Order: sequence, then structure tokens, then C-alpha cells
Amino acid sequence: MPFPDSCPADHAAERVLIGPVNSAGQGYLWARALERARPDLLPINLKVSSGSDKFNYPADLTVNSGYSAYSRKWQRNQTSALEGYRAVLIESASPVLGGAYRGDVLAQIDALQRRNVQLGLLFHGSDLRDPDMHLATEPDSYFSVDSNFTESMRQKTRRSRALIEESGLPVLVSTPDLLREVEGAKLLPIVVDPKVWATTDLPFQTSRRPCVVHAPSSSHIKGTDLIDKTMHRLHRLGLIEYRRLAGMRHREMLDVYRSADIVLDQFRGGPYGVAACEALAAGRIVVSHVPVHVRKLTHELSGLELPIVQSTAAELEDVVASIVADPGDALKRANQGPGFISHWHDGRESGHVLSQWLDSRLPS
Repeated sequence: MPFPDSCPADHAAERVLIGPVNSAGQGYLWARALERARPDLLPINLKVSSGSDKFNYPADLTVNSGYSAYSRKWQRNQTSALEGYRAVLIESASPVLGGAYRGDVLAQIDALQRRNVQLGLLFHGSDLRDPDMHLATEPDSYFSVDSNFTESMRQKTRRSRALIEESGLPVLVSTPDLLREVEGAKLLPIVVDPKVWATTDLPFQTSRRPCVVHAPSSSHIKGTDLIDKTMHRLHRLGLIEYRRLAGMRHREMLDVYRSADIVLDQFRGGPYGVAACEALAAGRIVVSHVPVHVRKLTHELSGLELPIVQSTAAELEDVVASIVADPGDALKRANQGPGFISHWHDGRESGHVLSQWLDSRLPS
């Protein structure tokens, strides 16, 4: 294995780093959004990887987690480069300097601030979401399934909240529900390229049984166990063709969504995320449990209604059967999907938010 590159040091004063997580490829897409919004800057994203990324999302720079954690040479190179950067946006309270300063993110923040690097914190979801609040408000909460998972998430979110408090840095979050987790946080919308997902193949345009797809990135979090038996029963009855898929690479999802009439997203009370946005961009009928407060916030912020058909797991059989019997209303939602994505999730709003963050720094 060749020795990995650190972040580039040339033109450092114009460079902005987003890293080191790249969850669902969003770090890469946010960097591109900022690139379009601010041509005077050179954004780059970093992904520190254990080598187990089955989705294979793109990244500007990928570094093996072993090098990041243990290579003093890589850590010195990375620190030297970032000390000259205009700004660094730290994802998921993770160390952008690897094992330097013993991997202590707050110590890394202090070191970069001493070199006048502008910093911010960015959170994606379970790295900040309060398990106990979620359990109290969502009967099917994914935190109710596995006590070990829930306790590990409690510890993770405590670390995130401690870093927010101790660092005092601005906080960006990628989903609307996280706005109520941290006072003063700003929404950085997830980004989907509408042109990539666009298709002329519309739902319910053939005489075959409607194809219903569920392709969870995490079956535990998406609530696959709550819906699988019901969907298989509807499949056996001949009402639908149910396809539950796992282990798909990201690029393979293009054909999956284009072949689907209905896409089932998640049913344990999470927000809508990247997968739902991609299916909306493809003009599919998307069915998911999106809590009322998330829908209201989305409308307030974007000016548009979220075009996802609402259903809890308990309601799903009736909802799907109703769509199959009379798809008219659901098709109207599907038709609104590409426009919603182009308006709110094509990167323009995200580039604006990132530009505002950069401009919010007080002159030194």
C-alpha cells in the first residue's frame, strides 16, 4: 500500500477542508457546492476510511484509518497543511489530524485556531441525535431495538455535545430534526445532483405489477424488520412485486430507482435523508415515516411541502394497497419530487449556507 497523501498544502489560504467522514458522500458534494458558490476558494473533502465502504461514494482524498491514527509522518504532513488553510469544517466530532494530539479533537481545534484557521462543526444524524428524546417521541424508535447500540450512541452524542460546548464553534447540521438538538445550529441541506437521477421512465406506466423497492443502508435504523413481512405478503398476494435489496453500490441505485414505482425509505422515525432525496429526484413515489415537526421545519425553511407520502410501519399495508388501487394522489407527489430536489437539495442552498459560515468570521 503506497503512503497516503495528506491534504494539499499549495494555495492553502484559499483552501477549505470538509472532513473526515464523508457520510453518504455528502462531504464531497458539499465541497462541490461551495466550489460553485465561491469560485475564489478551493474546497476539498477528506474521508478517513477503514476500507469497508460498500457504497463506494466519491471523495477528493481518502486515507486509510490506520495511517491516520498511527503514522506520525502523515499526521505531521496533515497538520502542516491544515495550519495554512482558510477554514476547516469538522464532521461528526472526528479528528481531522488523525492521531495527532492523541486524537483529541478539542486539542486539534486549539492547535488550528492558534494558526488562525476558521473552524466549524458539522453533524449528520446519529452522531448528535439524543437517543432518549427520540425514544420519548417515536414509538418505533430505532434506539428501542438494541440496548448496546443505544448506549454506544448515548456516549457518542455526549462527546459531540461536550465538544460543541467546550469549543464554542458554529454548528451545522444536515437534517432538520437536528435543529432542535443544538441551540443556534444552522441547517446545511444534503445535496443530490438532479441531473444524475433524472429519468423519463415514470411510475405506474406499465401493466405489470407495481414494483416496490426497499434498499436500506442500515436495516436496523430504517426499520426493515417492521415492514418486511407485510410487503412479502402483498407480494405473495400478487398485489405488488416487492424487492428488498442489500449491499448495493451507490452507482447501482440509479437503475434500482428507475425500475421502481414505489420506494420505501424508513419507518423508525428518522428524518428523510440522501436515499429519499435520490428517489424523489428520480420521480419515484417515496413512502416513509417523516415526523410532523420535520415536515413543518422543511416547509418553513424551503417554502415547499415535502413530497414524501407519510406512513408508519403499522399503516404501510393500507397505504401501499391504496396507492396501487388509485395512484393519482401519490403520482402528484412523485411529480413534485424532482422540483423539490432542484429547489432545495441541488447544492445551491448548501453553497449559500457554507458561504455564510465562512463570511461570519469576525475580522481578527
